Amino acid sequence: MAPHSPRPRGLRRSGRPGPHPGRTLFAAALGFVVVVLDVSVVNVAAEALAGDLGGSVSGLEWVINGYTLTFAAFLLTAGTMGDRFGPRPIFRWGFALFALTSLACAAAPSLGVLVAARLVQGVGAAMIVPSSLSLVSAAFPEPARRARAVNTWAAVGGLALALGPVVGGLLVDALGWRSVFSVNLPIAAVGILLTGAFAAPAPAAGGAARRSLDLPGQVLAVVALGALTGALVEANVQGWASAAVSACAAAFVAALLAFLVVERRGGAPMLPLHLFRRAAFGVTSLLGVLLNFAFYGLVFVFSLFFQEEWAYSPIAAGLAFLPTTAAIAGANLACGPLVRRFGARPVLVTGNALAALGYLGAVPFVGSASYPALVAQFLLAGFGLGLVVPAMTNAMLGSVRPAQAGLASGVLNASRQLGGLIGVAVMGLLVGRAGPGHFVPGLRAALLAAAAALAIGVVLSAAGIRGSAPAAKDSAAPAPVAARAPRPAPAPRDARTCGAH
Repeated sequence: MAPHSPRPRGLRRSGRPGPHPGRTLFAAALGFVVVVLDVSVVNVAAEALAGDLGGSVSGLEWVINGYTLTFAAFLLTAGTMGDRFGPRPIFRWGFALFALTSLACAAAPSLGVLVAARLVQGVGAAMIVPSSLSLVSAAFPEPARRARAVNTWAAVGGLALALGPVVGGLLVDALGWRSVFSVNLPIAAVGILLTGAFAAPAPAAGGAARRSLDLPGQVLAVVALGALTGALVEANVQGWASAAVSACAAAFVAALLAFLVVERRGGAPMLPLHLFRRAAFGVTSLLGVLLNFAFYGLVFVFSLFFQEEWAYSPIAAGLAFLPTTAAIAGANLACGPLVRRFGARPVLVTGNALAALGYLGAVPFVGSASYPALVAQFLLAGFGLGLVVPAMTNAMLGSVRPAQAGLASGVLNASRQLGGLIGVAVMGLLVGRAGPGHFVPGLRAALLAAAAALAIGVVLSAAGIRGSAPAAKDSAAPAPVAARAPRPAPAPRDARTCGAH
């Protein structure tokens, strides 16, 4: 009998490809990249699609916020679905839904159809993000390798978010606004094929996987966020005293109160409210809202400003964000050593303060018609933002036990998307209400609003974060961070990564 020949690495006995960590990481990162890109890439395309499809500033806000609304609303449920059915099928279903709705966006004949497609696209995005991180975690079971892989996944997502306006400008200038959606199709195909071939099957279901989906909480979350978005966006057109805006505001308050009651009394809530008793958990959730309020809101209004007021082409408008992109990337690289040496609190305080000063410093220069006068302010704000995001993620994950890391990541992502939704709506309202020819006063008000939000972040970071202490011990009723037992052994680094999402 011939000696047994070893099976080539990466092949099952059937000859089909087997699990491959590197390719799994690549596929998961592709998913994260397209989801994050579609948050910011559309900003630069807004002027071109408005010229093609028509629509006011409020209509453009719905194109951006429709995606962000459903993305934020379904994140926690999508994470539970990944636990229940396995991350690989949820990732592939989400990517397929994202691709189909991207095709619908690219072919949209009207603004209404585009908004509807963006709403469904956000659901696909919500399915992709938590399952992509779970795939990476499962592909690298050894803690040190997992930490490096998760850091790579997070860094790629952070870079994609910062590069969104640049990529959008290149695509719009070269191929038109529809290309910012159609480019997702080949990427989705590659991601789906790689995941099916190389991602490991989900582990056996545990207690978390047997939890029922919180359908009442999910419905109320969608209603609350939808009503809030409607009130903020339509106030730009109809005014705060209009019947439609008043009805949306009332629906938001009613749905929010009902959501809190359901989550408090439910057996398997999508958002366990007891976690907010921990100061670090609650504070970092608020920091996520404030940070994205400032960043997403200003990316939206500056994209319009560069093209409408300064007559920049889409590519020039995208390149105008490069100083911010470079500063964010540099600060992300510096984040790990700074947090390890000084703890999360001083890094958060410094980052929020620098970003606030950068945006405040830009106020006198937006009316000068001189882009070089803004570069220093963009660099300062970008570096501050780049410090805040990783330190905030570190503090959030450090406030919970390792078994709750997925939930904490979902809450932070949802809070950030909520902040971006509010930022685009509020800052769009500020520039929209300024009227034709009066964009600059509205932009200055938006910059002041962003600086004020980040200044609140400074106060919250100083008062509510106690450094980067390890997570509390696993228990049924976790104690607040301030009342922990003596310091246990450090948690694996993958539960405290300096993420950029």
